[in-house]
Amino acid sequence: MKIAMVGSGYVGLVSGACFADFGHDVVCIDKDESKIERLRSGVMPIYEPGLAELVAANVKAGRLSFSTDLASSIEDAAAIFIAVGTPSRRGDGHADLTYVYAVAQELAENIRTPTVVVTKSTVPVGTGDEVERIIRESGTDVKFAVVSNPEFLREGAAIGDFKRPDRIVIGAEEEWARGVMREVYRPLFLNRAPILFTSRRSSELIKYAANAFLATKITFINEMADLCEKVGGDVQDVARGIGLDNRIGSKFLHAGPGYGGSCFPKDTLALLKTAEDYNSPVRLVEAVVKVNDSRKRAMGRKVIEALGGDARGKRVALLGLTFKPNTDDMRDAPSIAIVQTLLDAGAEVVAYDPEGMDAAVEILPEVTMAASTYAAVAGADAVALVTEWDAFRALDFARVKSLMNAPVLVDLRNVYDPTEARAAGFAYSSIGRV
Repeated sequence: MKIAMVGSGYVGLVSGACFADFGHDVVCIDKDESKIERLRSGVMPIYEPGLAELVAANVKAGRLSFSTDLASSIEDAAAIFIAVGTPSRRGDGHADLTYVYAVAQELAENIRTPTVVVTKSTVPVGTGDEVERIIRESGTDVKFAVVSNPEFLREGAAIGDFKRPDRIVIGAEEEWARGVMREVYRPLFLNRAPILFTSRRSSELIKYAANAFLATKITFINEMADLCEKVGGDVQDVARGIGLDNRIGSKFLHAGPGYGGSCFPKDTLALLKTAEDYNSPVRLVEAVVKVNDSRKRAMGRKVIEALGGDARGKRVALLGLTFKPNTDDMRDAPSIAIVQTLLDAGAEVVAYDPEGMDAAVEILPEVTMAASTYAAVAGADAVALVTEWDAFRALDFARVKSLMNAPVLVDLRNVYDPTEARAAGFAYSSIGRV
């Protein structure tokens, strides 16, 4: 089956490469000529484990190609996926659908054979209706259908998530379109991946509801961590105790500095705006967004407290900048607010991240980027572990202590055992533990 993927960012590139690996003939389309040239040369625009190898193998096999020409690329495509960005719109927080609608207009002008147009981008309820209207009002007499097929890919584990999904959600109104989508995902039938067919609007809402629920779990355990610190509890014990209840589950119950990344912040905000538009407020999600925003700066204040309450003139080393490990994504990373809080308090900040420093330089120009973990901690008055990269899980405590001005370690991911860290001579603090 021929598939066209319009958009070669995170979702489009991962999805396109995986579809090609299933045996489909896939072309990834992007208006950015330099990005397409780099992709043709094997240079990935993002860091995702295993992606470069997957792309290279399928390009070599002739199943994956890249183009800037939409008109020729969609010829004879049974399915055309829209996988362009939907960032928060500046000023009001609504999802910016400019790129989605621009693609719809271009498709309206260039579809020549029957096809299914699939919105893979995360879009508010009703977007598929508008995409269908745009194409239909172009006057085309070509048979087409618009389908919603949200992605559920975790950065750092996206290839595995695509090939071994918890579920595949497809919102389609026409039976023939459902048949096309069954064929698209037929290679996953062997894995018995459940396919949930819904209405288009239900499918669009499922994506937002899922992310809002996961964001709520993260925020809940973070507030329990704060309470644990006050009453003398251990949040890791609390998380395990409630997570063993299979009605709750153990995932997304890891206390930390708050959620970030490309999905949860913008999707929770977009859900709030949709709820406002329909006069159906989601107050729980409102609270989640507010608590998470304030938590990030609170983590900066936690580092300042570890310095004795005064950070002026002190050197603070951050280990990790990206919002999670195994990605170079800095979007809405907790580190941004933590850095700003420290700078506002007069601290000097140095940082090291295995993959995120190129992106971080643009966002955090006042931070000194170090060449390695131990270069970052040299001369520091405090070290804050912000992102739980594997490279930070087995620090040489003796070496770290010898390099620092003062042995202060603030573990914002609860990577280390408090007893061991203190036995090594550190003034150690973590999240939800005493």
